[in-house]
Amino acid sequence: MYDDIDKKCISTLRMLAIEAVEKAKSGHPGFPLGAAPLMYTIWDRFMEHNPSNPQWENRDRFILSAGHGSALLYAMLHVSGYDLSVEELKNFRQWGSKTPGHPEYGHTVGVEATTGPLGQGFAAGVGMAVAEKMLAARYNQPGYDDIVNHYVYGIVSDGDLMEGVSGEAASLAGTLGLGKLIYLYDDNHITIEGDTNIAFTEDVEKRFQAYGWHTVRVGDSEYVTAIEESIRQAKAATDKPSLILVRTHIGYGSPKQDTAAAHGEPLGTDAFVKTKEKYGFSSSEAFTVPNEVWEYFSQNRKKWATWEHVWNLRWEKYRQAYPELASELAARWQGDFDVPEEYLQKLFTKTASTSTREASGVILQKLAEMLPALCGGSADLAPSNKSYINEAGDFSAATPEGRNLHFGVREAAMTAVVNGMALHGGFIPYGATFLVFADFMRPAIRLAALMGTHSIFVLTHDSIAVGEDGPTHQPIEQAMSLRIIPGLNVLRPADALETAAAWRVAVNARKPVALLLTRQKLPVLHDYASAIEQGAGKGGYVISDSPKARLSLLATGSEVSLALSAQKALNAEGISARVVSLPSWEMFDAQSEEYRSSVLPADIPALAIEAGTPIGWSRYTGSEKNVIGLDRFGASAPGDVVYEKLGFSINNILDKAREILGK
Repeated sequence: MYDDIDKKCISTLRMLAIEAVEKAKSGHPGFPLGAAPLMYTIWDRFMEHNPSNPQWENRDRFILSAGHGSALLYAMLHVSGYDLSVEELKNFRQWGSKTPGHPEYGHTVGVEATTGPLGQGFAAGVGMAVAEKMLAARYNQPGYDDIVNHYVYGIVSDGDLMEGVSGEAASLAGTLGLGKLIYLYDDNHITIEGDTNIAFTEDVEKRFQAYGWHTVRVGDSEYVTAIEESIRQAKAATDKPSLILVRTHIGYGSPKQDTAAAHGEPLGTDAFVKTKEKYGFSSSEAFTVPNEVWEYFSQNRKKWATWEHVWNLRWEKYRQAYPELASELAARWQGDFDVPEEYLQKLFTKTASTSTREASGVILQKLAEMLPALCGGSADLAPSNKSYINEAGDFSAATPEGRNLHFGVREAAMTAVVNGMALHGGFIPYGATFLVFADFMRPAIRLAALMGTHSIFVLTHDSIAVGEDGPTHQPIEQAMSLRIIPGLNVLRPADALETAAAWRVAVNARKPVALLLTRQKLPVLHDYASAIEQGAGKGGYVISDSPKARLSLLATGSEVSLALSAQKALNAEGISARVVSLPSWEMFDAQSEEYRSSVLPADIPALAIEAGTPIGWSRYTGSEKNVIGLDRFGASAPGDVVYEKLGFSINNILDKAREILGK
């Protein structure tokens, strides 16, 4: 099975994990008891990392996609020497601890991705493997093929493999030949409702073989040598990602072994005591690590530090041999992505009319010239999204140096893969599709916001002006549903000039950004260029003022030019109005109260205009009655017809303005 020290280390991990769960009276003891040999084998035999420098650029990455088993990961981090004390293990799932219920990136050192929503870690790991392969293709040179050379390991569960996002990501990973992606499948046959055969009877191995993965079966998780050999075989399969199917037993060694009761609740006092005694640990002592286990891992820490030291020596030689490439790579690792404000100012000086998606496409080419880190692709919609980087090549199994990713019709996986690339570091990744399909992307967008990843989501065809495709393709609630996600910056630019400002925000943001862009052409607001230049970066600003304004017209995106036309009509009637462009609620709300009050004075009534749900606009207008929006789905007809029929016309704005002002 394993050496005596292996047994002691694995047993220690098991006990630390179940003790954390039992003390918290909350958590999942079954996974740590069953999967500890998998975790230990990866970390002890294969993981190249350094707890003394958790951000070492060429470290192997580990993803616990089965995030409910977090107690096992925390135990592993603790004994490995990461900054995670035994007190933190004792405070598992408690307020302010570094050991939350599911692993959280940026909260606990050594956690590479926030996991818990099943399938998301699986897909994010695919993104990390893409990142490694793309960086290696660009920066490794003859004699220096180890500058970027690391693996992505992970443990995945039945639940991960049932979720659709993992199927999408697995299919993509097989197509791309991601040979440095190795997942161990905790095949314990149990989910919350019971045996997996009630809902999950497929042959997982054959499915992954069909995806193009290398697969290996290990019949007994207690045989560390068998797990070790299977990982070595996986590393030898350099042209395929690998899934190692390990037959495990949930709650191994406890009275609740192989039952659903071991999954999502503490063992309980009696079963807990019996389990500890079975593994040779005293029930009267808690959170103990035997001296021989500490000593074993202290030797590992020396080994891990040596690996980084050797790499650092190679890196210094590489810097001397390839100074330009080394400088570029170092800048990418450090996140040095700033784009000067003046860089994009003169792109559209002669443009009379263009859609914001087309403007975005022009900007993307310019940004790609100066930012090697900018890369991404579309869910099979690049010609429509204008999201293809010209002359940059396609990323594929045969051409990993390309910067354009073809995600296929896989919005869910695309978004999680983009997050994984951002988590890996060295990239400004983007994924593109239609705004209405943000519904497929939402779980991963939410995680991007939770993690604070530098992910960019390009979402075009942003309103009912899509036209003939009809209500299935016309977003109504999507913009607002994205705005309510904390930490996500949603920008809906009014024209090409605001689009340039939005892209500058996106590449400099160091946080997730969603760009909502039109299909239909819009006038380029040259007459307001100065106001746009000064105000767009603040999220909201007065794009056109009037003396003694009696009404503020608030608008975003395509409705800004409509509001400007309505302003002229109101002024002609003797009603002085100002127009406020509000491309980003989040950025505007972050401004000082003094600035916000100058843009939206409390003593001037406001009318909001947006081709979407009116819900939420009352924060600026005081009432949803003061909104021209949509409380219904769209319709199939030419875009301009749908737009006008559903109330987005100068006459309707005038009528509503008169109503608000009592005229």
